Amino acid sequence: MSSSSTVLPQGAGYGVVVGIGLFFSVFMIGLTAIQARYTPFSPRSSEEFSSASRSVKPGLIAAGIVSAWTWAATLLQSSAVAYKYGISGPWWYGAGATIQVLLFAMIAAKLKLNAPFAHTWLEVVGARWGKTAHLVFMFFGLATNIIVSSMLILGGSATVTDLTGMSTIAACFLIPLGVSIYVVVGGMRSTLLCDYTHTTVLFAIILVFVFSVYATSDKIGSPSKMYDLLTAAAKTSPVPGNAHGSYVTMRSKNGLIFGVINIIGNFATVFQDQAYFQRAIASRPSTTVKAYLLGGLAWFAIPFTLATTLGLAAVALRGDPEMRPLSAADVSAGLPAAAAASALLGKAGAAALLVLLFLAVTSATSAELIAVSSLLTYDVYKRYINPQANEAQIMRVSHLMVAFYALVIGLAGLIFFYIGVSMGWLYTFMGVILGSGVAPIALCITWSKANKTGCIVGAVAGFAAGIIAWLVTTSTLNGGVINVVTSGGDFEMLAGNLASIGVGGIIATASSYVWPENYDFESTRAINAPGPISKPEEKEANAADRPSIEKEKTPSVADSFNAAEIADELDPVALNKAFRFAAWSSLALLLVLIILIPLPLFFASTIYGKGGYTAWVVIGIIWTFLSAFSVVLYPLWESRDALKLISRGVVKDIFARGSGKYVEPNKDAA
Repeated sequence: MSSSSTVLPQGAGYGVVVGIGLFFSVFMIGLTAIQARYTPFSPRSSEEFSSASRSVKPGLIAAGIVSAWTWAATLLQSSAVAYKYGISGPWWYGAGATIQVLLFAMIAAKLKLNAPFAHTWLEVVGARWGKTAHLVFMFFGLATNIIVSSMLILGGSATVTDLTGMSTIAACFLIPLGVSIYVVVGGMRSTLLCDYTHTTVLFAIILVFVFSVYATSDKIGSPSKMYDLLTAAAKTSPVPGNAHGSYVTMRSKNGLIFGVINIIGNFATVFQDQAYFQRAIASRPSTTVKAYLLGGLAWFAIPFTLATTLGLAAVALRGDPEMRPLSAADVSAGLPAAAAASALLGKAGAAALLVLLFLAVTSATSAELIAVSSLLTYDVYKRYINPQANEAQIMRVSHLMVAFYALVIGLAGLIFFYIGVSMGWLYTFMGVILGSGVAPIALCITWSKANKTGCIVGAVAGFAAGIIAWLVTTSTLNGGVINVVTSGGDFEMLAGNLASIGVGGIIATASSYVWPENYDFESTRAINAPGPISKPEEKEANAADRPSIEKEKTPSVADSFNAAEIADELDPVALNKAFRFAAWSSLALLLVLIILIPLPLFFASTIYGKGGYTAWVVIGIIWTFLSAFSVVLYPLWESRDALKLISRGVVKDIFARGSGKYVEPNKDAA
């Protein structure tokens, strides 16, 4: 219900959620129609629907990664930890969730090498280890998607309700509604195009907030004034566990604890989320690694810069008549950013943040919808219900699963809301139940010696260990009281996260060293492989124990490649070289982001002076501009040929109606 205390009227909430949602649906449907008419790609093909014909260039994949990884938590939780811990919060949020995307570049390279035509990562698990492993890891995969989707809905609905008074129940169901429309119509390519448009607007709004806070605001207006306000805030309400209670230090005990939780939890939500595998599958093999490295580095700027802007502004403006007080529940719900935006820019700031959040939530939701649709279609329906499904049946089920999952995430968000679980609580909890699957899944896809039994046992035992450690620590530290409030503490979540990923990783890795398998990945390379790519003897060997892709669908796998291109793109030497490059570069960046920069500053108890803080802010702004160039302008440049093709088709249709439609070249003539 609308309240006089909300910055915007209730109608603004419905206007954004319904109006902008439907606008983007119509916009994306139009783009899909243009694509189908003027390019060789039609969403009527299941291969195009689920994997964009495996032809997407690195800039658009990078934009999709940035968009898919920009959750409600990216904008809200990052600002909340800045509000709680000072400048260490944005760093640990950004760095702690960037390294997983960078390291995933290695998984992506190995996926292209070891299962180039798979639709899902679970298909790889099933082909290598069989039904039991497939079902066990399906639990982790679907649990990951449900938790991620619930966080999106919880964060989005909480902020919409806080700013406009819109019904939380309505927000939970209306947010995924518009998204599901264009995902059903356009599939994966439509999702990526929507990701690009959302990312473009997202960077524009972030830069508006940055320059408002650090250049034009009469309340702050410069890094120097922000520093003075943060210093004053530390004197009246010092941060527990920070050096001298300061907001401008990396010496933050609770910030470091959050960093560890953040790192573990986000390994689970990247390495087990089909959305990231989906983008690897959709990308050109030769540029997959480039896309993930570019996307990871570009994404870092979003939480780091926005939280250093709005999260710290919420601290600096405490006591300002236009800045409403924030309770612990408000902070857990991720509301400091909304409060700061409203205090700084009034209704305009609240509206900008509302649009920013809506775009982030819907673009990430579209990634989850197409991801879960693929899992339910290929790993449930086609594997267990109808192995002989034809193209039409697969497309029909894919569409139905998008709609079904849109309803599921609305219900999940509603359930978590009513039991009192906030986005912040769920964000720190996700590693407890998901972390144990990280190492086994990574080993399955990348390592020939990974032991099937050890990886399954590791995942299950790690899951149990995480839950037990979390509950025991909660009980011990809170006098036997276990509830949503007591279980959400830093040490309670840290214990569960460490136990889950540690036990799962140790058992899976140790068993693989002691009882190594000698797997050649031939059965995974045969998954959905087009005829010309597979050797006859391989097809015979694998036909009996794997579902076959329908014959009429085979050509669509290679729609955007000719035979020479396929051989070149999937050259094992080149893909192994790409894997080595991904390994060295991602590990080097991990060392810099997690060890070399933050830990010396932490142990030295460095408190920034005004010049140091100003440099910190300026670096974030420069990084944001470079990120915007790489995922906004670069995709346009690399798509110039496709844009020319579409432009020519449109012009032809204008002057000679019907003549602009794309016609497939006659391959026989060649």
